[in-house]
Amino acid sequence: MNISVFCGSSQPRNEQIAFAARELGRQIALGGHTLLYGGSNLGLMGQVSGGALEAGGTVIAVIPTFFSEEIINSQPVSHIVRVATMAERKEYLIDHSDAFVALPGGIGTLDEVLEVMVHNQLGPLRDTNHSDKPVILYNPDGFWQPFLQQIDRMGEEGFFRSGRRPNIQSFNNIKEIIANCE
Repeated sequence: MNISVFCGSSQPRNEQIAFAARELGRQIALGGHTLLYGGSNLGLMGQVSGGALEAGGTVIAVIPTFFSEEIINSQPVSHIVRVATMAERKEYLIDHSDAFVALPGGIGTLDEVLEVMVHNQLGPLRDTNHSDKPVILYNPDGFWQPFLQQIDRMGEEGFFRSGRRPNIQSFNNIKEIIANCE
């Protein structure tokens, strides 16, 4: 199974989130899964990829070519996929992943989560064999609660085409996250 992890290249103030990112990468690898991610070796991206590599896992970095060759070639990963734009990176991750995990992050992380949710909602219009791909949020200290409340509000107002809440879950435990990807 291919699991994409959405997270930032920044180091969070809460050190527990960085520890969880490394453990998430480790658990993905120990479960025999492949990690796909945005390609940086900084911040949470570096933690998650480092954890997977330390556990002997396969790590695929999907990185836009507008980053310098020095940055691209400095990634300690199993394989690098070069794409032209951030939009192509998201498209690649969606097309090549079976499940998605988002760590706490900024607007880039939120953008990636929303892109998968839109794909899940509109996918059946493009592909009759389409099935929702799970989106799982690591939710320490209720980080994602305001977002989840907004999603619920959208559903209450009737803004989901399917009439149901998108396939999005949140957990505070890394092992629960891995179990729910499968």
